[in-house]
Amino acid sequence: MKILIDADACPKAALQICVRIGQKYNIPVWTVASFNHNIVSDHHVVVGSASQEADIKLINLTDPSDVIVTQDWGLASMVLGKSAYCLSPTGKVYSPETIEFLLEEREMKAKFRRGGGRTKGPSKRAREDDQRFEAAIERLIAHSSSSDC
Repeated sequence: MKILIDADACPKAALQICVRIGQKYNIPVWTVASFNHNIVSDHHVVVGSASQEADIKLINLTDPSDVIVTQDWGLASMVLGKSAYCLSPTGKVYSPETIEFLLEEREMKAKFRRGGGRTKGPSKRAREDDQRFEAAIERLIAHSSSSDC
C-alpha cells in the first residue's frame, strides 16, 4: 500500500497530514506534480506541464488498495476503477456509487461555463477540513489494511 498525492493542487496542510500518517503507519507517500511546483517528499515524481500529465502518471503508479488524494473527479473515477481508495483533500471519500453523479455535475458546470456562465470556486480551507481529511484517510487505511488480510 502507498499514499499517492495529486500534488499540483493539494493544500500544504493535507500534504503534511499525509506525510505524518505515512510515517505513523509506515506507508510510503508519493507526490506527483508538474515541474512548476516545488514539493519536498520522499518519493516525488516530476512530470511536464502538459494537460493531464500528472493524472496519467498517478494512474500508472496506482495499485489496488492504494490511497489516492485528489480534487479531480475524473482522476478519482479512474482510481476507483483500479480498486484503489480515493479521497479529496477536504476528506470527501469518493465511491463507485457517487462518482457518476459527480462526473455528471462536472459536465453540467463545464457546459454552463462554456455558455458564459460563472460557477463558484472552492471555499477557503478551514481547520475542520484538516480534521475531516485526517479522520477520513485514517479510516481508509484501516479499511484497506483489514481488506488485505
